[in-house]
Amino acid sequence: MKQQTMQHKHILVVEDEAPIRDMIRFALERADFRVSEAEDAQGARLAIAEDRPDLILLDWMLPGVSGAEFAREVRRDELTRNMPVIMVTARVEEDDRVRGLNLGCDDYVVKPFSSSELVARVRAVLRRTLPGGEDETIEVEGLRLDAASQRVSAGEDPVRLGPTEFRLLRFFMSNPERVYSREQMLDRVWGQNVFVEERTVDVHIRRLRKALAPFGFDRFIQTVRGSGYRFSTKAG
Repeated sequence: MKQQTMQHKHILVVEDEAPIRDMIRFALERADFRVSEAEDAQGARLAIAEDRPDLILLDWMLPGVSGAEFAREVRRDELTRNMPVIMVTARVEEDDRVRGLNLGCDDYVVKPFSSSELVARVRAVLRRTLPGGEDETIEVEGLRLDAASQRVSAGEDPVRLGPTEFRLLRFFMSNPERVYSREQMLDRVWGQNVFVEERTVDVHIRRLRKALAPFGFDRFIQTVRGSGYRFSTKAG
């Protein structure tokens, strides 16, 4: 899934463990990103000053100034406050995830993670923050969504979707592997000022799956019992 607008985007990896830095660098460079590295907050400050990144991958547990403290610093500084930040951490408790997001981080990835998941998260955050998103084309294993023409195809075959199902699929494909509650999906797909019942999400999920089913892509729209839905190419 390569995006023309994302080729050679600059990612700063702030991580004190060299093997993890090396793994992240390899995965990102293989996906056509340009990567710089820092071992701590001071190194990150210098790296940002020398070559401003398009996104920061930030480890929570850094020596000296923690990743959480540095994330606050990034959000306070006028020059970096709009820079996307993904927190990478071994902390798995829900309170920790909420704290990371409340710091202003754009996403939260828990160790251990796969290279493909990390790259997907980076691309999803960049799609939400880079200009030109209205013209994006997203492709996942033969399922292709063209935002400019509002067309979806499965290989060479068109997929017929209503406008709400199109927006729903675009949201899912732009945010792979993350679980969203019905309330979150209503806010992000329908809008915060639109008052719609949560069960409306289920209706449109069924319509979307029905449209994708002839091509076998309905399996990507997965129900997570008790939590909501996610878009994933992995088995549910």
